[in-house]
Amino acid sequence: MALVPLKRRRRAPSPPAGPPGPGRFPAVVLCLVEKRMGARGRAFLTQLARAKGFRVDRTYRAASMLKALPGRLGALEELGPLPGIGEHSRRVIQDVLEDGVCAEVERVKLSERYRTMKLFTKIFGVGVRTASRWYQEGLRTFLDLQERSTKLTRQQQAGLQHYDDLNTPVERSEAPAGRCRSRGKPRGHDVDLLLTHPEEGREVGLLSRVVSWLDSQGLILYQHSQENSYGLREGPEPLGGRDVMDRFERCFSIFRLEAQGGPGAARGWKAVRVDLVVAPHFERELRRFASRERKMVLNSHALYDTRQNLFLPAASEEEIFQHLGLEYVPPAQRNA
Repeated sequence: MALVPLKRRRRAPSPPAGPPGPGRFPAVVLCLVEKRMGARGRAFLTQLARAKGFRVDRTYRAASMLKALPGRLGALEELGPLPGIGEHSRRVIQDVLEDGVCAEVERVKLSERYRTMKLFTKIFGVGVRTASRWYQEGLRTFLDLQERSTKLTRQQQAGLQHYDDLNTPVERSEAPAGRCRSRGKPRGHDVDLLLTHPEEGREVGLLSRVVSWLDSQGLILYQHSQENSYGLREGPEPLGGRDVMDRFERCFSIFRLEAQGGPGAARGWKAVRVDLVVAPHFERELRRFASRERKMVLNSHALYDTRQNLFLPAASEEEIFQHLGLEYVPPAQRNA
């Protein structure tokens, strides 16, 4: 599908007028997650909440940024102007650096709601919305789910059945043989396998054949496939919107792999989360940079210069970086 320049977006409407300043509700902190609402929606809600007197933070993104740091943080000044870390997050970090703990965080961690939400959201297939609904219904434990005959999806049933295994970190040595990128991290929560074919168009139907073969080998405990939805919209995928990778054909699965320790050592195997994706790899932050700084459209198919109205040839990641005027950064050194 041919790419066209991005359409200029309309500015977000101004929030309703209200009392300025965050002082009316100092004990209430609103955390806004941009992934689903988008940058415009988050900006509007942030302005509105602050105008009404609430404190707004982006703690979830701050946590992700801190986890991506290449080394241990020794001082607050080392963060510099790191995006996604606001004043509240910096106060929390400063408390931890000075005292080893943050009293505010410890209070939250001891609360019943936090402990319940953490327990439920660690179930594969259970998000914050479902966990919150269960909490509002009075559910607190796995036994409560069973005694109340809570209706679970097939994905959630598999997640509950293999709960201990799926919440045990996956060591890099346990990843299936092949080209593995971990950005230098020794472990992770799942494994992504990217599938492709050297001939364009031959990747159609590849995923179902691979899944069928894996299942015949007794390697799949659970699987749910998602059809390719890329190209159903007009124009290129918005940069900073939903990840292009989420639109490719993929299979969310749980593999039965040989155990090298942990909760599955006694039975000889363990359950591991594996996503099979029929798509080449790409970098989300690189796409954002291309759009905002270079006025280019970068996705898993091509690099398009909207000012020159042409596709830029690139046979490797190094050439993509060259087109964008960036020094090449090896995968293991990337924190995007």
